[in-house]
Amino acid sequence: MKKQILFPLLIISVLLLATTLIVFYGKGYRFDFGQGKPDFFGTGLLVATSEPNGAQVFVDGHLTTATDNTLDLAPGEYTIKIFKDGYFPWEKKLKIKKEVVTKADALLFPNAPKLENITNVGVKNPVLDPSKTRLAYSIASQSARKNGIYILDLTTRPILTLQSSSTQITDDTTDQFSNSTFAFSPDGSQLIATTSAQTSYLLDINGLNSNPQDVTATLANVNSDWERQKSEQDKSRLDSLPKELRQVISANFNVFEWSLDDTKILYEASSSALLPIIINPRLVGVDTTSEQRKLDKGSIYVYDVREDKNYKIENKSPKNLHWFPESNHLIYIADQKIDIMEFDGSNNTTIYAGPFVDNFVFPWPDGSKVIILTNLGNPNITPNLYTIVLK
Repeated sequence: MKKQILFPLLIISVLLLATTLIVFYGKGYRFDFGQGKPDFFGTGLLVATSEPNGAQVFVDGHLTTATDNTLDLAPGEYTIKIFKDGYFPWEKKLKIKKEVVTKADALLFPNAPKLENITNVGVKNPVLDPSKTRLAYSIASQSARKNGIYILDLTTRPILTLQSSSTQITDDTTDQFSNSTFAFSPDGSQLIATTSAQTSYLLDINGLNSNPQDVTATLANVNSDWERQKSEQDKSRLDSLPKELRQVISANFNVFEWSLDDTKILYEASSSALLPIIINPRLVGVDTTSEQRKLDKGSIYVYDVREDKNYKIENKSPKNLHWFPESNHLIYIADQKIDIMEFDGSNNTTIYAGPFVDNFVFPWPDGSKVIILTNLGNPNITPNLYTIVLK
């Protein structure tokens, strides 16, 4: 009778012990005889991933594993380097805490990216819409039939030719739009084209505008309406945030640009202040890069809404900083160079240093390419759109 009772109890005890060990193992605890005696100690977990995968992972200079793997590390600060042949290395100091999963997620950029042209008839004044998925530009070629304003849909798969992926929205036999500048409406459905003669036309981007609407006389009203729409969009973003955070943003942030997923804010500090802790207790398993909560008026920062972290972006002009489409990187254009950095300011990488026109640099919606306008240094030809292939 006792055996009949003891045997099930033994099984249950073994199962409970095994479950407990599995739980502790998942939290990073390990059992070791390294000092000649049993030791049960807690570690932290480092999850190392990369795109592309299969990169080497160095911990404090030692090759330890490859990406898409998990390491047990004693609590402390480590220099993690992720490297793959043909790509710029990724490196960051990460703090490992007991029972906490820390991520090293490296987006690696090729050190010899491929340059491919997507136009060959000459392009002028391209501009990206608010969704970062459509590009407006004008063509003024020797073929009057091709001249006009076009909308390039960057989400078309695959893009075989420019014409197959573009919609011509004006026919420009008189060449009036060849030097126009463009501005998208906040919702991206309309475009204002202002000619060199300072005549402004309101255009629908979805088809050919046979009789473009001249809004020169009412341009101030159109701009006022668009500013109202933009203000409503910004207010809607702010209204989704906690009241305390809304007050902090209104009082201290001169917002330049929200990330596409609305989780991060690129801004200039409008006053010197101490940014209060919004999320308390602090989150675990988040970016361990040192943040800066003391705001210096005029300095540039990125605030992470989800993690309540604030990072200072050093020595960058805000007018040349823009969000990369995946919302975890910033693209910076200056001195004929294109840099991409993580949103916390780390891993600043120059992906291209060569001739391109002004600041006409646009990331592809999936981050696989960057579009530039360039004549490749030849002043005798009209610039064309080229892609710098990153993946």
